Amino acid sequence: MMEEQLRQRIEPSLAETGFVWFMRLLSIYCLALGLSYWIRLIGLHQGMLWRFDLMPWQWQTAAVSLAILFPVAASGLWMRAPWGPVVWFGAALVETAMYTVFERIFAAKPMVGITNLLILTVYIAFRAIIFLQGRERRRR
Repeated sequence: MMEEQLRQRIEPSLAETGFVWFMRLLSIYCLALGLSYWIRLIGLHQGMLWRFDLMPWQWQTAAVSLAILFPVAASGLWMRAPWGPVVWFGAALVETAMYTVFERIFAAKPMVGITNLLILTVYIAFRAIIFLQGRERRRR
């Protein structure tokens, strides 16, 4: 009986395993976003704002911030550190504001906001399910 209870506590639930995979996939996505901003900063990007010294100050500020925040968030998400989702949320909030609220300065990309909202919704759903499962386990 005790061995069975111990095994139930140690083995992660399906939701916890899914959450780990979700965090790892989000980490890879953040790393790709960070690399895309670095590519823009060092001049490998094709387009009007293709190099840091040719960008307006708004783009310089946003691109440098996101080029740093997204890889930091990626490392925190991959390690499942408590600060990883917080850094991701800050970076996603800045990026969403860039392409929705300040679309006249940057560009109109509503899919960025939709994608970040979808990721946030999935994150909250996972956390709620894990919380409810933990509460149910403690009741037993």
